[in-house]
Amino acid sequence: MQAVILAAGEGKRVRPLTRSRPKALIPVANRPIIEYVIDALIKNGIRDIIVVVGYRKEQVTRFLNQLDLNVDVVVQTKQLGTAHALQCAESKITGDFLVLPGDNYIDPHSVARIAGTQNAILVREHPNPSNFGVVMLQDGYVTEIVEKPEHAQSLMVSTGIYSLKKEIFSYIQGNDLTDAIAAMIRDGIPVQGVPADDWQDAIFAWDLLKMNRRLLSSLPPAREGTISRQAIIQGPVRIGKGTIIGPNTVITGPVVIGNDCTIGPNCCILPNTSIGSRVTLEPFTMMGDTLVMDDTSIGSHSRIMDSVIGERCNLADHSSTSTATGLMEIEGTAILSQFGAILGDTVTSGPFSTYRNTILGNNVTVEGSGRIISRIIPDGSTVI
Repeated sequence: MQAVILAAGEGKRVRPLTRSRPKALIPVANRPIIEYVIDALIKNGIRDIIVVVGYRKEQVTRFLNQLDLNVDVVVQTKQLGTAHALQCAESKITGDFLVLPGDNYIDPHSVARIAGTQNAILVREHPNPSNFGVVMLQDGYVTEIVEKPEHAQSLMVSTGIYSLKKEIFSYIQGNDLTDAIAAMIRDGIPVQGVPADDWQDAIFAWDLLKMNRRLLSSLPPAREGTISRQAIIQGPVRIGKGTIIGPNTVITGPVVIGNDCTIGPNCCILPNTSIGSRVTLEPFTMMGDTLVMDDTSIGSHSRIMDSVIGERCNLADHSSTSTATGLMEIEGTAILSQFGAILGDTVTSGPFSTYRNTILGNNVTVEGSGRIISRIIPDGSTVI
């Protein structure tokens, strides 16, 4: 069986993190999201994989070339939708195939379930169904699918993972694959709804924290680098090569720390934390339920909670992020949100800065001791 991974989109609602990388390459638990998708396929013996790239295609292609796997790459020159992306791969599809989004986590068992079923959608209940294709089922078969309805009639949604036959291409009229599936159903072709065991999507940037928690929960522990004898490490903790853990630092898993980091001394890393490579945590810093990307530095006496921090950020001493609930305007819609801070790449923050329910864009500079609550600061801004 073949598999087509759709990885051409940007993921606009996850900005600012997708300004410099496609959503499929956002690292969660220190691995790009698309890598989990590929792993799930390989564990099911599916190695004939086509990846459709588009937005920042060079980055995705570079990542795929590093894998010990031959992957066909197809370019979608304009990001016109999932159906159009699939059509770009039509010439390479020879029989029955799977379609998977490259920016969602899916577990291998769920892939096994749908791979054995022709004309099927992997479905799962979701508390916010209007962000997805909402599915109505009867006796295990899909009776209707509606893309992102304003008022959803069901909590059951499509995961965007399909098992299809080549006849699907005759039903594609527009740019959305959901419309083609709906046309098949209207034509009397039975489409089965297969329940997913586990599936994670990050609609908004703060949803990455939930995905991070899920993926860390199955993380195998490993300890490399240099760990002080006075450090205390509890639970599943993965520490990369070249990383230095200073004395009196306490780490409680699940936690993953990349290569060549400097942590401590006297730091506290709480569960559900991912720290990329070449990250520095200066002494007396506490961090928990947070995702930190590569080459970031966080000053001493800081407290970073419930946050996503991009690459090459520099947070001065006594920085603080903490959870608050607020409304974020995302693509013209007010969205209820609850998190500490989302920082894009190359953010510079002065000492004694405090953030609650705040998004800082890429290349933002916050001078002095700013206190920012429930705001979005655009890319390139300077806050005085």
